[in-house]
Amino acid sequence: QVQLVQSGGGLLQAGDSLTLSCVVSGRPFSSYAMGWFRQAPGQEREFVAAISWSGGTTYEADSVKGRFTISRDNDKNTVYLEMNSLKPEDTAVYYCAIQGRKGGDPTNKWTYDYWGQGAQVTVSS
Repeated sequence: QVQLVQSGGGLLQAGDSLTLSCVVSGRPFSSYAMGWFRQAPGQEREFVAAISWSGGTTYEADSVKGRFTISRDNDKNTVYLEMNSLKPEDTAVYYCAIQGRKGGDPTNKWTYDYWGQGAQVTVSS
């Protein structure tokens, strides 16, 4: 049984920093790309960042480029999302996810088959 357990989230002010983490079990973590997505109220779930199985390649949405950093520790089966210079428009529920197969487009949410429980991040101005 594949499980993704997230930690982090909370209420912050504009300009603050926060790191989310996600621990994976039940699948060979080091063999699959990982992603972070977010969903604001009334909006579709959107891509935030992704990282290849080795950690050698990362992808970021234009809206977070230069502010958010994705990383992974394959020894700990954990993926992280470091968020800096947070803005009110970053307010959303953040989800980690693991790809269902190797080689899929890591920015496409439909290539991910298991998701974390979500973490609310609220940024006030």
